[in-house]
Parts: sequence; C-alpha cells; structure tokens
Amino acid sequence: MPTHLYRSVVLTVVLLVICGVGYNAAGWALSQAAFHHQANGSITANGSTLIGQPWNDQTSINPRWFNGRPDGDNPLVLQLPGGQPASGSSGAANLGPKSKVLVSNVQAMIAEWHKVGVNPTPDLVTTSGSGLDPDISQLDAMVQVPMIHRSYPYLSITQLRQLVIAHTVGPQLGFLGSSYVNVLGLNEALATLRH
Repeated sequence: MPTHLYRSVVLTVVLLVICGVGYNAAGWALSQAAFHHQANGSITANGSTLIGQPWNDQTSINPRWFNGRPDGDNPLVLQLPGGQPASGSSGAANLGPKSKVLVSNVQAMIAEWHKVGVNPTPDLVTTSGSGLDPDISQLDAMVQVPMIHRSYPYLSITQLRQLVIAHTVGPQLGFLGSSYVNVLGLNEALATLRH
C-alpha cells in the first residue's frame, strides 16, 4: 500500500510540473518569441490596436481625427436615453432592424456626421457586433479625408488618401475577410504628419 501511495504522489507531482508548469511556460515562450507584439496586447503609445477607442471630445465626432465605428452602448458618447451617462461597458447593442432606438441612433449619427461635412457610410453610423471594433473599411476612412483636410489644410487630399492606402491591410492569406484600416494606427500616422 505505501508503494502505491508513493507512486501516485510522484506521478501527480511529475504530471503537475509537466502539464501545469512546463506546457504553460512553453506556450508563453513561443508566443513571446514568435508573436511578441500580439501576445502583449498589441500596445502602442496611445493604446491597443485591438480595441476601438473614441477619438471625439465627448460631445460629437472629432473632425481632427479619423473616427471609428460607434460604440454599442452609447453611439454618440453623449448620454443614453433618459439623460443618463453611458456605463462604458462593451458589447453589442442588440437592437433589431425594426427597433425605434436603432433608427433614432442611426439618424442622430447621420446628423452628427453631416455637421462635420461627411456623408457617412453605413458602417460609420451603425455599431459593430462587439461595440469595440478597432478597424474600419478603406471606404469609411476615405469619406473622412475631406473632413481631416479642412482641419489641416496644409495636408493635401492626395497626401491623406495615400496615408489611408498605406494603412490598409488586405484580407488574411489574400482571401479571408476584407481589407481594413486600423483607426489607432491611422491616427498615430496622422499625428506624425500634423507636426
């Protein structure tokens, strides 16, 4: 009996070291060696490229920066219906196509975009499934170019369009998904041109 107990304790400790420590350490080492930036949250000086961030001044769309898709719980980053402040939580709005709230939110977003002289695409006035989408389509960025140009007249339309094209990422493996532009990366590049 003591021999069986001894063997089971030794086997438990060996498997704990191999599976509980060794396997996890190997996974961590591989991710740090091969995917260092992604494994550490894709952090830049201004935040993570994996999470959408508002570029507005908490009252409307900021015409000095490229803007991403609206947040699910608070599309305008103003106030929720009833005048209550937004909770800051993430997630989809879960509003169906017949929702009056969705129609109202979309109309309000269209009006906000028109105030800054942009005829928005559907993606710029509707929330993403996660509410934290960090990317927009190339067309979403291109429709904002004239707005950015008005804020920085010394940057030409051509220069801004080339900036968008340079930051457009193609589909994965050339065919999975569609092309996209990371808003944080695009705005960081714009910040270097502004100086």
